[in-house]
Formats: sequence, structure tokens, C-alpha cells
Amino acid sequence: MHDPQWSTPTAALTATGIGGVAMALAAVALPADPAGRLLIGLAALGLLVVTALGARQRPRLAVLDGNRGITFRRLRGRLDVDRSELRRVRIVRYPRFGRRVPMLEIDVRPPGSDDDRLLVFGRWDLGADPTTVFEALNARGLVPPERDRT
Repeated sequence: MHDPQWSTPTAALTATGIGGVAMALAAVALPADPAGRLLIGLAALGLLVVTALGARQRPRLAVLDGNRGITFRRLRGRLDVDRSELRRVRIVRYPRFGRRVPMLEIDVRPPGSDDDRLLVFGRWDLGADPTTVFEALNARGLVPPERDRT
């Protein structure tokens, strides 16, 4: 059995990449409207940046071999977190567009540090419902028990 991993769906990244290229071509094709060219060009650049960042950070979250911890992909590379460094893993529901959307929050305390580091993942980051990812982490014993944080 393989260790689970989660990342932005390839189809979504492909769609944003194609959209960025299409908008860039549209910006070139509008020579009579400089303001429109600028706005469409900026939108194309934004889509292409989102595509590049999503492709660079794959997989976004993964379980390390033998359930010994988890690994995160960030812009600056990979961060491996041992089970003992996990302080809290939970689902928090944030209001968005008139409904409550689940987000996976992971508090990590690197060795030698006095401060926790908060990592937040949504459906776009994980390519799955954050609640499902939480349940998978919990089933592998990677969710520390809730403790009094006062």
C-alpha cells in the first residue's frame, strides 16, 4: 500500500495554464485597446503564475514512509515534519461566499523553536475535501490528541 499524498488536481492546473495562454493571445490580439490589453495581460500573467506555483508544489501534502510524519511542499522546497513536531491538526470552518468552508490547519513546532508554525490547506491545495484528508491523517495516527493550550 502506498503512502497517501494530496495536491492540486492536474486537470485544474492544465485549465489555468490553457486559460493563461488563451488570455495572453487575446491581449496580443487587441491592438486598438491599450487598457484592455493591459488588464487581459495581467490576468493572463496571474493565471500562469498560479499554474506554475501549483505545479512546483506537488505533492502539497504527503504522509512520510511508515507514518513517521508528514511532508509539505512549499515555494522554498520540501519540509519534512516528524510525528513529534505536530502540535495540532484540525478542521476549521471559515465563512466564504455565504457558507462555511472546511480548511485543514496544522500547527508544527520545529526542533529548537519556541513558536508554532501554522499551515492552512484548502480544497484547491489538497485536491480533496480537507475533512477527508484529516480523517486519513487521523487513521494513520498523525493527529495529536487535543490538549489544554492555556
